Amino acid sequence: MTSHPGAVKRRIALFDLDHTLIPIDSDYEWGEFTIALGWCDGHEFKRRNAEFFAHYQAGTLDIHDYVRFATQAIRAQGATKSIAAHARFMSEIVQKGIQAAARDLVRGHQAAGDDTVIVTATNEFVTRPIAEAFGVPELIAVELERDAAGQLTGEIRGIPSFREGKVARVQQWLADRGLDWDAVESTFYSDSMNDLPLLEKVTHPVATNPDERLRALATERGWRILELF
Repeated sequence: MTSHPGAVKRRIALFDLDHTLIPIDSDYEWGEFTIALGWCDGHEFKRRNAEFFAHYQAGTLDIHDYVRFATQAIRAQGATKSIAAHARFMSEIVQKGIQAAARDLVRGHQAAGDDTVIVTATNEFVTRPIAEAFGVPELIAVELERDAAGQLTGEIRGIPSFREGKVARVQQWLADRGLDWDAVESTFYSDSMNDLPLLEKVTHPVATNPDERLRALATERGWRILELF
């Protein structure tokens, strides 16, 4: 579907999650939470997590290696224990970090009739309850592969929603609804240079609580800069 001159375009608002809508990295904090539960060796986990985070900041993260690492604990503990633990994680960590300004931003787009979608490089296990807490039913996250018995394998299913993968996944989301980029007026909120491919693709890029590099680029290009917290 393509738009015709003068046609009113469907509006979509896309939101990165970590450090954009919430002032924490949900994957990192979930890892810390599993350490507190005694699910993994704290010293080794922190060492490896710090290495992965440094690669993320540098734009050199291997998302497949990271997901294998990040899902080790829940694969070892199983679904029932992991889901129960995540409910505690939501109440003890995430809910306390959700601020009114972020809720209001999402609700403002929804009240205006925009489609709202959270697009995150964090996996679906960690992020779906967070999307639900924001009242956003549409989540594009890293999808986790399961084996024939329904158990997580540690691998990623399909295209990971990371860097250029976010563009591909949103494009597929649009195609599933009979839309393409020309048929929509799109806004994307993100804090990170890792999201530059999608920021450059949308109609309205918004550098939100931006890191130093993204702030400089947004200033240079005249993009809107938004401070939520």
